[in-house]
Amino acid sequence: MRGSNDVLYRQIGKPIFFKMDPEKAHHLVIGGLGRTAGLPGGETVLRSMYGVKETPDLAVDLFGMHFPTPVGLAAGLDKNAQAVKGFSSIGFGFMEVGTVTPKGQPGNEQPRLFRLPPDEALINRMGFNNEGAEAMARRLSAFKRRPIPIAVNIGKNKTTPNEEANADYEACIRTLYPYGDFFVVNISSPNTPDLRSLQHGSELASLLQAVMAEMERQAEKHGQSKAVLVKIAPDVSDEELEFMVNTISASGVSGIIATNTTLSREGLTHGHAKETGGLSGKPLRDRSTDIVARIYKQTGGSLPIIGSGGIFTAEDAYRKIRAGASLVEIYTSLIYEGPEVNRKLHSGLRELLRRDGYSHISEAVGADHR
Repeated sequence: MRGSNDVLYRQIGKPIFFKMDPEKAHHLVIGGLGRTAGLPGGETVLRSMYGVKETPDLAVDLFGMHFPTPVGLAAGLDKNAQAVKGFSSIGFGFMEVGTVTPKGQPGNEQPRLFRLPPDEALINRMGFNNEGAEAMARRLSAFKRRPIPIAVNIGKNKTTPNEEANADYEACIRTLYPYGDFFVVNISSPNTPDLRSLQHGSELASLLQAVMAEMERQAEKHGQSKAVLVKIAPDVSDEELEFMVNTISASGVSGIIATNTTLSREGLTHGHAKETGGLSGKPLRDRSTDIVARIYKQTGGSLPIIGSGGIFTAEDAYRKIRAGASLVEIYTSLIYEGPEVNRKLHSGLRELLRRDGYSHISEAVGADHR
């Protein structure tokens, strides 16, 4: 059954999707997955086809939450929390929804999503297109049972100047605090003008101070503390990275996601390489892994890291874990490999742990530094 599911996607599903406009295919998948999971027995069918059975060696307890597997879905795919039940049923250990902004916005002009098949990559310049925080809150409020943790990835509206950005992040937290299991502060998308400048200088410290203060207010109001992480860009110098990590560590946030998409076009062969926007997929793999390693080394492993960028195989994921990531995320490989990718990652990671003599994934975290 598992092999046939993989063949089904590779020989039928993928060729159909890849002949379609990428954004139309994206909406078709999100809508289809959401509708399927909403049918009576739909989640059971999806789990039987693509689910991953939890195993003690790969289950992770972190940030006060239980992650049945260490592989999650990165933000950007389910921007409006339309297919949470569906994605929760196909083998992910957690997922991000968003990026969401206080007010809904259309994003950038189309076309804004491009495939680069020879490079196994995507370029997007979506621009935080989403329906807004209130719409997401309504959807998430309907889920009473959550088999996996849901992270809400928050950002600022395009029209909000950087000097007022704090208010946008605070507004998202206020609206969505009861409905997210943890939160991710997105200051690293290349597709919102000047957003990445929030990573540097006093703006970063000011933003994180405001975010943490709002998280504390909401924790007191709702009687429950929740983790917040910061997602950073890969396009930074060593000095900039060191500054960011020091500032993030001092802010009291729970962890870092490394990394978002890149502006680099090094080594690309496809004609779409000329398109502007953030690049994800295999070309980002080594750079994001290097940043994971640098963060782990700088913090001595004291600040948990979620590794994201270019993970297609279990070996890709394992390199990030050995570099210092406690959890990992995928996005582009799901598009290219199909939903069977989670089972391949799970079984492959278990084999790699056994190869190296580890009984639990936590033993491999940061192993390259020892």
